[in-house]
Amino acid sequence: MRAVVQRVKRAQVEVGGKVKVSINRGLLVLVGVEKGDGAADVEYIASKLVGMRIFEDGDGKMNLSVSDTDGSILIVSQFTLLGDGRKGRRPSFGAAEEPKRAKELYETLKTTIRQEGLTVESGEFQAHMEVGLVNDGPVTILLDS
Repeated sequence: MRAVVQRVKRAQVEVGGKVKVSINRGLLVLVGVEKGDGAADVEYIASKLVGMRIFEDGDGKMNLSVSDTDGSILIVSQFTLLGDGRKGRRPSFGAAEEPKRAKELYETLKTTIRQEGLTVESGEFQAHMEVGLVNDGPVTILLDS
């Protein structure tokens, strides 16, 4: 499982020209599910998202997690994170999990984070989305289980 984590002041997802979801301060997380991913991968990514200290404390040091700051998480499924562009000009997406299984793990990830008491919003699985954000910092972290 691969995730691009962005600390945001705000973020939103539009589907069909209408805002589906939005968050204020928190994390925008783009998630790609790889073939062979399972429960351990979900637990690893969820744990990192809940506990990663990338928000500034009163001294300007990144010592606080999204949990500590009462922030929200917006998760967007993005199979293109598994694209391999090393050969030719068109990326290969052969490493991406099949949609049915990918959706199961995507939903499990959201549920796992919600169980930690966080507000979790999400994009629409397999939809064409427009994702808007104001990256705070900018702070962008790559996670790979």
